[in-house]
Amino acid sequence: MNKVKLVLAAIVVAVISVEIHAQVGKSLGVVDVNTVSEKELAIFPNMTPAITKALVAKRPFMSITDLNTFLLAQGLTQVQANEFYGKAFVHINLNTAPAAEILLVPNAGKRMAHEFDEYRPWRSYAQFDKEIGKYVKGDATAKLAQYTFIPANANTASDEILMTIPGANAALVARIKAGRPYKDAAALEAALAKGSTDAEAKRVARYLVVQP
Repeated sequence: MNKVKLVLAAIVVAVISVEIHAQVGKSLGVVDVNTVSEKELAIFPNMTPAITKALVAKRPFMSITDLNTFLLAQGLTQVQANEFYGKAFVHINLNTAPAAEILLVPNAGKRMAHEFDEYRPWRSYAQFDKEIGKYVKGDATAKLAQYTFIPANANTASDEILMTIPGANAALVARIKAGRPYKDAAALEAALAKGSTDAEAKRVARYLVVQP
């Protein structure tokens, strides 16, 4: 029994130590609802001037379910909200998103809610293409990936990876790197908040994890 425990522990350590090639899924036309301009939002499906202004004032949304609740409260039906998600979305964390979030990804459905969960932890989009490609064909994997992200390690992520965070610029990348090494998520958020609001710091922190 002790030998079995030791083997299992070694496997866990090995898995954790594998470098995660994390990033935000490449957009094929879908924009991040938290960073897109008000002018662009206004032309998306089912947006009225009133809803657009209210949405911008409410940002940032920390999850797609938060956005969905907001849109329904503005009088949109679920069908209308889903049409909007074909243009703008709040990325879901491939490794932690609950089924309720995955089901709001256009064309995901219950099967993808199961598959996204089954192959966790996700470590790269090459892995995503391989595993999800077993169930969908053509460019369908890329269309699904654009709604997702795999958290990057705030302590080691390259500039290229950090720049995939929606709204990222050279100043944000420099601020993240200047605070290294981070001991925990609270330290990361504190560093991010130095150049922005607490809410914006939390939005950016969503895309990151703190690992040694």
